[in-house]
Amino acid sequence: MDLILWRHAEAAVARAGQDDLERALTPKGERQAARMAEWLNQRLAESTRILVSPAVRTQQTAQALGRPFRTVPALAPGASVEAVLQAVRWPQASEPVLIVGHQPVLGQVVAHLLAGVDQAWSVKKSAVWWLRQRERDHGNAVVLQAVQSVDCL
Repeated sequence: MDLILWRHAEAAVARAGQDDLERALTPKGERQAARMAEWLNQRLAESTRILVSPAVRTQQTAQALGRPFRTVPALAPGASVEAVLQAVRWPQASEPVLIVGHQPVLGQVVAHLLAGVDQAWSVKKSAVWWLRQRERDHGNAVVLQAVQSVDCL
């Protein structure tokens, strides 16, 4: 199973009284999302399920892909590692899954799957971490396929 974690692109700072879920991408964030979406679209299988937080900034980031996606309330800011893994059906899902979400949970998922630790690793805005679960002779292994920062595109 492939699990692709994409942090939303740069978003505006919340205005006084604004709900965090309403924060939109900045013009820079829109450019970041478009560049990363182009990179992803060259690599994602057509069968990839795309699951997105209900926050405006993640919705806008996902829209840059030009593919259908499903909004999953359990992926909203403050989500837990368990909620993310349950949403993607890790590691049983037969198709690749792309999550468009938030820090710190994306970094926590990476740390949990790659190192078995309860830490919040840093995932830069609009960056992608691509993990693959493989069955090996000695059991299952999680392999880091790619880490791509939008700054390097």
